[in-house]
Amino acid sequence: MKRSAFFISDGTGITAEALGQSLLAQFENISFDKLTRPYIDSVEKAHAMVQQINAAAIVDGTRPIIFDTVVNQDIREILAKSDGFMIDIFSSFLAPLEQELTSHSSYSVGKSHSINSNSNYMERIDAVNFALDNDDGARTHYYDKADLILVGVSRCGKTPTCLYMALQYGIRAANYPLTEDDMEHLQLPAALKTYKHKLFGLTIDPDRLTAIRNERKPNSRYASFAQCEFEVREVENLFRRENIPHINSTHFSVEEISAKILVEKGVERRLK
Repeated sequence: MKRSAFFISDGTGITAEALGQSLLAQFENISFDKLTRPYIDSVEKAHAMVQQINAAAIVDGTRPIIFDTVVNQDIREILAKSDGFMIDIFSSFLAPLEQELTSHSSYSVGKSHSINSNSNYMERIDAVNFALDNDDGARTHYYDKADLILVGVSRCGKTPTCLYMALQYGIRAANYPLTEDDMEHLQLPAALKTYKHKLFGLTIDPDRLTAIRNERKPNSRYASFAQCEFEVREVENLFRRENIPHINSTHFSVEEISAKILVEKGVERRLK
């Protein structure tokens, strides 16, 4: 069974997409064709959007699901005439909030993701730059400014996790790879000893690591199952010896990994 799902906004569409994706994930037996449509901010764009929705309804043989965060009433009225099932995210939540807070919402576009209204924007950019500048152990003399330092074997997910935490939460995260050269007599590298309280380990199933490394260096010793199994075993032993908290990243998304790390380490998110 397949249904089209539209995430429509007169801003970036991030809010509509995030909440819509979370709700649709609860229906595992249904396949959704997900379509994000940001900046539907004019009557002309709204009419074109209706044509897309109606076309999808014909192809699917059933009405598409529409998650919208459109605040312009004229545009919303046009979209409401489409052949879709419309879920107005803002009115669903803002109306009861207005009643509880005895205050009217501004119903302004892009409040949660704009530069002007979000004083944390530069904090987020600075955190991303920090993650890039302190990636793969290239530089270690800024570790005193890090909120977290991720450690683990090459290609276990350290870099994307650092970047996600930076962009989403403003967390300054560095990462340090434990390489093949370290494995013979694996000890906590000198550059990390001073910052042991900031360390968090990522590990991964050897077969998954083999598949990832083969995409980068096919048929190499680096990507062989024997090498991957050896490195993972040695690094996990190091984590246990040094009491470094760690998780296996194999079956978790970067969002789940990041959330688990922040909870376990008790790191406060910089973006409020």
